[in-house]
Order: sequence, then C-alpha cells, then structure tokens
Amino acid sequence: MEETPAGFTLTTADTELGEVIVDADGNVVYHFDKDTQGADASACAGECATKWPAVPADADVELDGVSGETGTITGVDGEDQLTLNGWPLYYFAGDTEAGMTAGQGLMDVWWVLDPAGEPVH
Repeated sequence: MEETPAGFTLTTADTELGEVIVDADGNVVYHFDKDTQGADASACAGECATKWPAVPADADVELDGVSGETGTITGVDGEDQLTLNGWPLYYFAGDTEAGMTAGQGLMDVWWVLDPAGEPVH
C-alpha cells in the first residue's frame, strides 16, 4: 500500500461480510487478535508485517461513517501506524483490489472491522 495521503479517510463499504471499514480507496483494514489494545507497539513483525502492512498514519484522519477514536503507534518499520480504539490497523497483501476481504479469518486471528471498529468474527 502507498503512504497515506493528506486528508486520509476511514469510511465504510458493503462487502460479502456486511459493512466494513475501508480507506478512501476502498482497501479493507484489519484487526489482529495478537495485538494488545492500547499498547504502544504492534505484535505483527517480520514476515507478518510483510503480509500485513501497517495502515500508515502520517496525516490527519477523517472518519466517515466510522465511530471510534483514532491514534498512532510506532509501527515495526519505525513509521507511525494508525490505530482505531487503541487497536493497530493493517492491510492484507493478498487483497489485490478494493473491497476484497481475503484476509478475513486467516489463522483465526485476522478480522475485518465493522463501522463501530469491532472485529467481525
């Protein structure tokens, strides 16, 4: 994924899993169960971070249809990573087009998020 442009937006889209959080380009964002809510670091490093790139947070974030509080942590690459309700956000490298949810349920620890920022199991 590319760096977050100025005016970055988290919004929602209808998918086969229901309404989920996406970025302004329609790329689905994910929650990782091995992260700790409110922690200052991601639990996804090494090969994990290659397959699950962090949602970058180098701009103010606008929420459109999404509730919750955004923030940042220092990601494994040393760059700021976007959080929602204290949970780090990720993309899945296997999602090759907008609206894809190929990462949903992988290894029983990766989940799309509903508009309230809650994982969809």
